[in-house]
Amino acid sequence: MTQSTGLDLNLLLALDVLLEEQSVQGAARRLHLSEPAMSRTLGRIRKALGDPVLVRAGRRMVPTPHALAVRAEVSAVVERARALFAPGRDTDLRTVTRTFTILAADAIAATHGAALFARAAREAPGIGLRFLSESHVDAPFLRQGTVDLEVGVIDSVAPEVHVETVYEDRMLGVVRAGHPLLRGELTPERFAGAAGHLIVSRRGRQYGPVDDALAGLGLERRVVGSVGTFPASLFVLRETDLIGLISRWGRPLADTLGLVTFEIPLRLPTMKLGYAWHPRHDADPAHAWLRGCVRELMLREADAV
Repeated sequence: MTQSTGLDLNLLLALDVLLEEQSVQGAARRLHLSEPAMSRTLGRIRKALGDPVLVRAGRRMVPTPHALAVRAEVSAVVERARALFAPGRDTDLRTVTRTFTILAADAIAATHGAALFARAAREAPGIGLRFLSESHVDAPFLRQGTVDLEVGVIDSVAPEVHVETVYEDRMLGVVRAGHPLLRGELTPERFAGAAGHLIVSRRGRQYGPVDDALAGLGLERRVVGSVGTFPASLFVLRETDLIGLISRWGRPLADTLGLVTFEIPLRLPTMKLGYAWHPRHDADPAHAWLRGCVRELMLREADAV
């Protein structure tokens, strides 16, 4: 079905997989081709697009700016073609070979990753999962096609992105076992002044909703610093008298490390937890399966909360 553009559907499929794997070897394995055949296909794609598409950066390959710009469109075309040529047919997930990229806080991967990998092994063994940590900068990852699903607190999204909120969570305080703060009545004054506080912020911020709530009471806490993820903070808290925060869905991590969580004596805003995806995946059965798995895990979590 080669057209006058010199780019056929097979090349689009290969381009989609190459941009996802960012590896000729990985793409060859996914498409059941030899590496030389995959290299020749990449050469045809480069010629058709007039762009290198993937270039060497040390031992790995990285997409060019043009490849990143067209990635979402290529993925959307491939998904529409799949839906077009398989109308009304049930997809056997055990025959699907895909890798889904999930953007989520490290604590989400730590608490739910095992269950998600186990379910994939049972129901869709050809589906791989790749967790990416949240970045210190905001970018339209879903629109670009860099990730397939975002899970957690969805702060801001492109207007066309679908968001489903599953439940609302709230923050807990967390300290080491035997911490002096755990003895006696916990008041806002003791919470603010008992010890230094450690903040979790992927952007390095040292001020948050807790500070707003304390300021409303004429109080101020001493923030000694910040770390980028909740799991990292827990290891610091375990070895110090610092006071930290953890969401309820992250409480199993604190329990595993022998830390103690407690209700914060302040009125804090709740956090809406859910997941987001780009509409190009709406009709994709494998992606719908992934969304369903994540939703079930989060609902189970909500019941525990």
